[in-house]
Amino acid sequence: MNDDLQLNVPLLRRRVPNLTSTARAAGLRPATVSNLCTGKIPIGRAEVRTLATLAMLAGCTLDELLIRGGGAGMLETGIKCLDLFAPLVRGGAVGLVARPGMGQLALLTELMLRLKGRETATVFWVPANRAKGVDEAAQEAERACESLQETFEAVVSLREERDVLLAADRETVLSGEWFELRERLQLAGARHVTLLLVDTRGEAVDEEAPYGPLDTLWRFDMGLIARGMYPAIDPVASTSILSEGAQLDTVHLALQQRARKCLRRYRELRTLVEARGIEPPEHERQRYRTGERLEAFLTQPFYLAEPFTGRKGVTVPLADTLGGVRRILEGAADEMEPQALLYSGRLELSSG
Repeated sequence: MNDDLQLNVPLLRRRVPNLTSTARAAGLRPATVSNLCTGKIPIGRAEVRTLATLAMLAGCTLDELLIRGGGAGMLETGIKCLDLFAPLVRGGAVGLVARPGMGQLALLTELMLRLKGRETATVFWVPANRAKGVDEAAQEAERACESLQETFEAVVSLREERDVLLAADRETVLSGEWFELRERLQLAGARHVTLLLVDTRGEAVDEEAPYGPLDTLWRFDMGLIARGMYPAIDPVASTSILSEGAQLDTVHLALQQRARKCLRRYRELRTLVEARGIEPPEHERQRYRTGERLEAFLTQPFYLAEPFTGRKGVTVPLADTLGGVRRILEGAADEMEPQALLYSGRLELSSG
């Protein structure tokens, strides 16, 4: 079997939520299934019976279960906070949770801008609710579609040569059309379609599971917006399945966990500092300052906003994001004021 093949883990997790216990009941060894999911056991060494059983449990074909070329790994966006804390899963589903005016449609439009020149086709299933920002997103998409059938035909034609990023509104989930489209796409072929859901009405914030099973969740934070820090992605509440089961590079995962821990405590301390108007306790002061710098570093200029802010958009490779985060956590930027890190790209330290 080809060494380039990998298990479609997002598909398995969506279709078989209790994978370990379900696999055991079907006669498979849980350790074997776990090792296949994390890549510790190459697909080429898996028994055909094991793969056939997994496909049966997921209700899919072997072509859908096995994917090529890095498979359902990370789709790098060049946006620091996303790539660090909640990576986009290639071929997975991501949901945005925000109230109106918090920047979710701006982020969608920015992703359209960034990805359409990188061997990824972009399709927007335009919602009937023409909220502010919808038309801008539609203009940046390679294809803007008005119906389920039009969207299906556009995706099928585009993904013959490229992966596809398909965005739609939560209304299609509530109507059931989203699930119908996904089923039709799965039957039509196995090439990657990364699914992105926004909520133009801003009602997802009040729901526990507004989109159903997701591979990535991007939750927006009102506190960041109030202080003008964009993209206002909550670093603690935003998640990705790539952070589970050793699917991320070990260095990335370790830095993600350290940064999240630092920012979680910083946010707790900031609440006390703002409420009481005092400095943080002396033994917490260094951690607080590190959190300030890290939070500022994770802001970023968007290409979309260039005409309004006068700042040029910046793409930051993952390696530079991780390197900057590591140096901030290790104290290499302690001489820098947080303000100097706002809306920067890669971390630039003075050689002097």
